[in-house]
Amino acid sequence: MSLLDKLVILLFSKSLKHSEYFCFNGKQLLKPSSKIGSASLKALKWHYEKAKSFRDNWVPLFEECYEYALPMRESFYYEEAGQRRDDRIFDETAVVGVQEFASRLQSGLVPNFARWADLMAGSEVPKEDRDEIDNELDSVTDYVFEILQNSNFSQEVHESFMDLAVGTGILCVEEGDSINPINFTSIPLPHVVLDTGPDDKIDHVFRERKNIPFDSLPIMYPNAKLDPKVEKMMGADRDTNILEILCRDYSQKNEEAYYHYALCLVTKTILHEKQMKGLGSNPFVCFRWSKCAGEVYGRGPLLNALSAIKTTNLTIELILENAQMSIAGIYQVDDDGVINPDTINLVPGSIIPKAMGSSGLQPLQAAGNFDVAQLVLSDMRLNIKRALYNDMLGNPDKTPASATEVAERMADLSRRIGSAFGRLQAELVQPVLQRVIYILKKQGRIEVPQVNGREIKIRSVSPLAQAQANQDITTVARFLELIGGTFGPEMMQILIDSEETAVHLAKKFGVPESLIRDEKERKAMTAMAQQMAQQQQMAQQPQEQMGGPEATG
Repeated sequence: MSLLDKLVILLFSKSLKHSEYFCFNGKQLLKPSSKIGSASLKALKWHYEKAKSFRDNWVPLFEECYEYALPMRESFYYEEAGQRRDDRIFDETAVVGVQEFASRLQSGLVPNFARWADLMAGSEVPKEDRDEIDNELDSVTDYVFEILQNSNFSQEVHESFMDLAVGTGILCVEEGDSINPINFTSIPLPHVVLDTGPDDKIDHVFRERKNIPFDSLPIMYPNAKLDPKVEKMMGADRDTNILEILCRDYSQKNEEAYYHYALCLVTKTILHEKQMKGLGSNPFVCFRWSKCAGEVYGRGPLLNALSAIKTTNLTIELILENAQMSIAGIYQVDDDGVINPDTINLVPGSIIPKAMGSSGLQPLQAAGNFDVAQLVLSDMRLNIKRALYNDMLGNPDKTPASATEVAERMADLSRRIGSAFGRLQAELVQPVLQRVIYILKKQGRIEVPQVNGREIKIRSVSPLAQAQANQDITTVARFLELIGGTFGPEMMQILIDSEETAVHLAKKFGVPESLIRDEKERKAMTAMAQQMAQQQQMAQQPQEQMGGPEATG
């Protein structure tokens, strides 16, 4: 029986005393006490073992990707820090390509020191109130992104994007302190076991934390009531392993709720247990590049490039072996009883004795011409770059690209990763902002309704989203040009609402709401302009009347 099994049995026998039953995910489970939550630890243990066995099926594939393209990332098999894993890497195209992929995706989706999303009024807000609310939310958005830019979000999300190249990235968003309200942590995939629920969304996260000092537990779980066994271990320079469990509570209807546990695997006690409710209460943001039906973990672009990566490394290895043979040479020798191959040292100035009539050492011609290897390498390296979406970066030796060229490249990238972009919007951008707003509201820093798409919605204004919006801008511009050129400005004035068209284009361009006058201000400006025009017209009428008789006389 494993240590985890003993721990769960012990906790189950001490904490679960009720004999009532309820249905959870189609399973009949014991109903625990209110302290434990709606899912018993026994059920969670069963869920953990099942999810981990499913992950084990992916480990060989993931480990192969880490070995060839991410040698510095933590392995599923090796736990020693700083252990070398680059002995099978002969070509650095994939290693550099993953770095470029993560940087390129970050600059396109969540760029540093830029506002890549807006908070806007949702569909349930009356139309006449949306402009005013949008202006208020604009200042909230500025504050949220000020917090993000001063946090470690950029560093940690880049680490998660490198894991995303394999298929799945995990980002932990936790509450910080008064100086740094938000703290982000990129969790390596070997530390996490995931599972999905009935809606095919990730609803169970099992995080394995190893070698945690006992003295750090009060800092990690400040509000936890530590067991006397844990307090006894403090000050003794001892470490422990912790299993954190986050599970969705489906008994809460029409509300997103979770239970969060932390189990100490040394003392066999519960360190932390908490129920969290509301959008953004989940601290784990798990996002995937693409996913096949029925699978939990994502499939990243690195999986598509794996065969080309292995071929490239093998080709380089053969080239190096051929180069070694070309430099050192291969020789044949007559067995004349004088030449001893074991004592021959092929260095300048060496004298090799041989028998009379013997041909001595004769070099052999290298078999094969490795010029064809360069053709193979060129094709394979291009395939790797294309699979990682790095084939559009351009040549750094050429003239820097213009703004138009950069926009075209971003539009091309947006078209190529269209499906992945939609998934990242739903699994990364929105959950991160919901989590940040949840924490800031909890700390009393902001007051915002729920960001649920109905009251408040999130609009992406990242370069990738802007590239997709440019297609709509082009369509509107072509339509206006066609109507004006075909039917004339009179039809344009009758058919097109100039004010609403300008507002629509401004939003498509990602113009901040604070720079756009709301509907009330626009109406006031229009009324003022009409009034000034009327006053000017009335001022001109007496002059015309005075000038009329003089002209007649």
